[in-house]
Amino acid sequence: MRRAEQALASVDGIHSAQVNLANASADIQIEQSAATTIAELVQRATQALAQAGYPAQQQHWSLDIEGMHCASCVGQVERALKQVAGVTDAQVNLASERAEVTGYQQVVATADLLSAVKQVGYQARQRDANQHNDPQQQQAQQQRRLKRQFLIALLLTLPVFTVEMGGHLIPALHHWLYSVFDKTVIWTAQALLTTLVMVWPGRQFFSLGLPGLLRGHPDMNALVALGASAAWLFSMAVLVVPSAIPAQAQHVYFEAAAAIITLILLGRYLEARAKGRTGEAIENLLNLQAKQARVEDAQGQLKEVAIEQLQAGDIVLVKPGERIACDGEVLSGESYIDQAMLTGEPEPVKVGEGDKVVGGTINKQGSLRVRVTDVGEHSQLAQIIRLVEQAQGTRLPVQSLVNRVTAVFVPVVIGLATLTAVLWFWLGQDDSVTLGLINAVAVLVIACPCAMGLATPVSIMVGSGRAAQLSILFRQGDALQSLKDCQVVAFDKTGTLTEGKPTLQHISLFDNASFSSEETVLATVAALETQSEHPLAQAIVQAAQQRSVELPAVEQFQAHAGLGVSATVAGQPLWVGAKRFMQQQQINLDAADKALQRYTEAAASVIFVANQQGLVALLAVADQLRDSAKVAVDELHQQGKKVAMISGDNQATAEAIARQLHIDQVIADVMPDGKVEAIKQLRQQYGQVAFVGDGINDAPALAAADVGVAIGSGTDVAIESADVVLMNAQLTSVVKAFGISRATLRNIQQNLFWAFAYNASLMPIAAGVLYPWWGILLSPIFAAGAMAFSSIFVLLNALRLKRYGR
Repeated sequence: MRRAEQALASVDGIHSAQVNLANASADIQIEQSAATTIAELVQRATQALAQAGYPAQQQHWSLDIEGMHCASCVGQVERALKQVAGVTDAQVNLASERAEVTGYQQVVATADLLSAVKQVGYQARQRDANQHNDPQQQQAQQQRRLKRQFLIALLLTLPVFTVEMGGHLIPALHHWLYSVFDKTVIWTAQALLTTLVMVWPGRQFFSLGLPGLLRGHPDMNALVALGASAAWLFSMAVLVVPSAIPAQAQHVYFEAAAAIITLILLGRYLEARAKGRTGEAIENLLNLQAKQARVEDAQGQLKEVAIEQLQAGDIVLVKPGERIACDGEVLSGESYIDQAMLTGEPEPVKVGEGDKVVGGTINKQGSLRVRVTDVGEHSQLAQIIRLVEQAQGTRLPVQSLVNRVTAVFVPVVIGLATLTAVLWFWLGQDDSVTLGLINAVAVLVIACPCAMGLATPVSIMVGSGRAAQLSILFRQGDALQSLKDCQVVAFDKTGTLTEGKPTLQHISLFDNASFSSEETVLATVAALETQSEHPLAQAIVQAAQQRSVELPAVEQFQAHAGLGVSATVAGQPLWVGAKRFMQQQQINLDAADKALQRYTEAAASVIFVANQQGLVALLAVADQLRDSAKVAVDELHQQGKKVAMISGDNQATAEAIARQLHIDQVIADVMPDGKVEAIKQLRQQYGQVAFVGDGINDAPALAAADVGVAIGSGTDVAIESADVVLMNAQLTSVVKAFGISRATLRNIQQNLFWAFAYNASLMPIAAGVLYPWWGILLSPIFAAGAMAFSSIFVLLNALRLKRYGR
C-alpha cells in the first residue's frame, strides 16, 4: 500500500495520494497549478502504479450509438470518448453502431461516457452485458423512421421538383405555369415547401452537422447541411432581395436543396435495409434460444417458465422435437440430439444419462430429464453470440488508414468547395455566381464519406457472421486479416490430424522371465497407466478392460513429463514410456529394432516397457487419421500454403503419417514445452505461422502462433488461447477459415477502392473541370443520388460474403 501511495505521489501534478486497501481504491488530490488535464493526470497515475507493480483494474463498456452515418461521425465519437478521464481505449464501429470502451474502474463513470457522446451530437446508451438486443427489432424501428422521413420529404419535394425541372424538360409547362401564376408566387411556394423539408425530415442534418462544424470537427451531416443551406440561402436572397444579386444570376435552386435532402434520406433508408441484413448471423443465433422451458418442481409437477427464470440446478423436461432450453446434464432418458447449430454436423448425436447437452440444440426422439448447469451469459450459445459480436466489432489494421484519411477529409472537402466557388466567380463569365454555387454545392454533397466509414466494418460483420454459420468463430476479429497472411500451417498430430482416440494394436514380448504372456504385460502396464491422462495411456487401459485382465497393485508411482511413467510392481521397478525414456534409463533396445521399424512404418506410436533385467515388451498404439485430414492438407497446398506437423512421436512414426498426408515438414520428438520453439523455427523459415491444435494441451503453441486455430468440441467454444475456434472436428473447416479470411479482405479492398476512387474521380467533375471542353456540369441533385449509391454499393458488395461456401 505504501509503495502504491509513493508511486502516485511521485507523479507531477498530484499533491497527495491515499490508498484504501479494503476497497482497492486510491484517492488523489491534485495541485491547482498543475498544467495538465485530469485525463492526462489519470493516465500518468495509472502508468506509475503499473511500474510499481500495482496495475489499476480496467473495466469494459459497450455502448449503442445513434445518429452516426459516416467515418467522420465515428472519429468524433471516438475522440469524445477517449477524452474522458480514465478511458484508455475506445473503438467505434459504424456498421454495428456500437462503441467498445476500456477504462479504469472507479475513475470512469458510465454517465461521463454517455455525456461525452451527447456533447458531440449523438445519443448513446449502455448495453447490458448479460442480454443481447434484438437486432431485427432495432433495424425495423430504424427503417420505419427513415422510411417515414423519406416519404414526408418526397411529398414536399415533388411539387418543387416538378415545377422547376419539369419546366426545363417541358417548355410548354413552364410557359403555362408562369402565365397563370406570378413568378414570385411560384418561388414563394417553392421556398415554403423546401423550408419544410429542411426543418422537418431534414432537421437531423442541421442539428448534427452545424454543431460539429462550429466545434471544428465537421462530418457528413455538415457537408449536407452546408450544401442544402447554400442553395437555399442563395435562392432566398434572389426571392427576398433580388437587387443584391446580379440580374443574370437571378435563378432559384430550391429544388436542389430539397432534392439533396430527399435523395440522401432515400439512400439512408436503403442503407438501413441493407445494413439490417449484415446482422442476420446474430439474429439467427438469437432465434436458436428457446423462449420457455418445462420445469419440474419439488412435487414432481411440471410448469412452464420463461427461459430467463431458469436457474442452475433446475430440472427441465425436454420432449421429442423440442429445442433444448439450457445447457445441462441428462438425468434420465435417451435420445438423439441435432447439434448442427453448433458443429454443422448433420448427423444427430446419441445422448443418455450423464451426457451433456447444449441449449439451442434439438431433441430428435426420446424425452429427456435435464439438470440445468449453465444459464444466461454462461451458456454455450451466449458465449458463441458474444464471440461473434466481438469479432464483428473488431477494427482491422487496415481501418487505421481509413481513420487517418477521414480525419482530414471533410475539412479538405469544405476547402475544395470554397475554392471551387472562388475560382468560378473569378474565372467565370456572366453566370459565374450561379456556376460557382452549383459546383460548390455538388462538391460538398458528392464527397460525403459514408462509403469510407462502412467499407471495412460492414465486411467484417458479414464475413465473421458467415464464418459462424460455417461453425468457425473468430475470437479475435483481426485474425480475419492475419490469417490470410500466414505462409505455413502447422498441425498438432494427436487429437488434431488424428481422431485422438488411439487403440492398442500389437504387443511384442522379449525374453524376460518376469513376464510370460501378453496379458501379464498388458495388466502390469495398464496398472501404471490408470494414473495417467495421456491418450496413449487411456488406450492401454481400455484394452485391459476389454480383455478383463486383473490389474496388480502399484507402488511408488511417478510421472515423468514428456517421457513416461515409472513405479514398483510386485517388488520390482518398472519403466513405461518413450524411447528416449529407455535411453535415459540406459536400457538396451537392440532387440526391438525390427518390431520398432515395422510399427513405425505403420504410423503406430510405440510404448516401451522395461524392468531391471532389460526390455520387456513393445506396445503398438495406433490413432486413426481424421477422414478430413488428407483433403484439408491437399486444399491448403492448392492455396499455396506450406503444411507442417508438430508431434511428440518419434521421427519415424511422424514421418509415416506425413507421407500418408503429403505434409511438407515434420518436427518430431517435441516435448510439450518445445512446440513454441518449433513454431519460432517455422516462422523463421517460412514467415507467419498458423497453428492448429485441440485447444487443451496446446495452449502455449496456440498463443505463440501468429494465428492460433483450436478445434473445439462444439460444447467448449471459449478456448482462451486461440484466435479462431472450429466448433467441429472437420479439418476442412481450417481451409474454410482461410477462405473466408481471404474473401473478407478482398471484399474490404474492393469497398475501399470504390469509396476512395469514387470520391477522387467525381469531385473534380463536380467542381466543373469538364465544363470548359464539353459543357458538362454535375447537378447537385445527381451528386446527392451518386453519393447515396456509393454507400449502397459498398453494403451490397459486402453482402456477397453471405454466399461464401454455398
